[in-house]
Amino acid sequence: MSRRPDPLAQVSDFDIRLLRIFRSVVECGGFSAAENVLGIGRSAISQQMSDLEQRLGLRLCQRGRAGFSLTEEGREVYQSALQMLGAVESFRTEVNGLHRHLRGELNIGLTDNLVTLPHMRITHALAQLKDRGPDVRIQIRMIAPSQVEQGVLDGSLHVGVVPQASPLSGLEYQPLYSERSLLYCAVGHPLFYADDTQLADARLDAQEAIAPTFRLPAEIQACYQALNCTASASDREGMAFLILTGRYIGYLPDHYATFWVQQGRLRALKPAERFYDLSLSWVTRKGRRPHLVLESFLESLYETR
Repeated sequence: MSRRPDPLAQVSDFDIRLLRIFRSVVECGGFSAAENVLGIGRSAISQQMSDLEQRLGLRLCQRGRAGFSLTEEGREVYQSALQMLGAVESFRTEVNGLHRHLRGELNIGLTDNLVTLPHMRITHALAQLKDRGPDVRIQIRMIAPSQVEQGVLDGSLHVGVVPQASPLSGLEYQPLYSERSLLYCAVGHPLFYADDTQLADARLDAQEAIAPTFRLPAEIQACYQALNCTASASDREGMAFLILTGRYIGYLPDHYATFWVQQGRLRALKPAERFYDLSLSWVTRKGRRPHLVLESFLESLYETR
């Protein structure tokens, strides 16, 4: 009895191209949303996804009136594709580095809402990188801290910025920012016009509050444990959405909340007492191979201190 050959006994350039399209479709959330990113029509995207499914012998996604969703096999292929495409880009960057020119990609994962920090070290470092290497392609992904760390570990990201919590083995952390978070409520909340000097801690702690689902140091987690957390959010923007309903209180970075404070939509509650300072670090993989673009970016980060 003859053995059926594996669907991908060899990976061709065509397969890699199809996997790049598949990655974009997944990250955009469907065929229609991916049209502008890929620069091709929906029908062409659909045809190429069908070609990829045929080559793999797997059904990767459901599409139709119910919307776009990945199958279980599709989710596994997506994760494998991220690792493979990251390895391909690492190879390309290393070979380009032999010519001592800044070429290739820099893939960065960021915790959300850092752009409003007054000391814009990341922005300045990216500007310097583009001055040194005009052909460098920069790709930024705004994702949860745990996804940033996982991306750096599996090689799909070159560098990330995350809140400094308990470090993961296999990663190196270096301090980058320190930001202060205050406890806020929005207009419409019962405490919005309360006098801080008359606001008892017991009344404050009884209000419905929001807790983050991302990792934080133990001393900061204690700030949330003191509150009546009945809702949660995976990122700071999600927390802002809930606070702005006027139904919850919650911590936000002061630089991020400034816009709404100036509009009169948010106020800090007992800011001299209810705050915490969080360190944010850039993170890279231990034992990483030489990567000229990454090293140039990190050098710029040091220079902007």
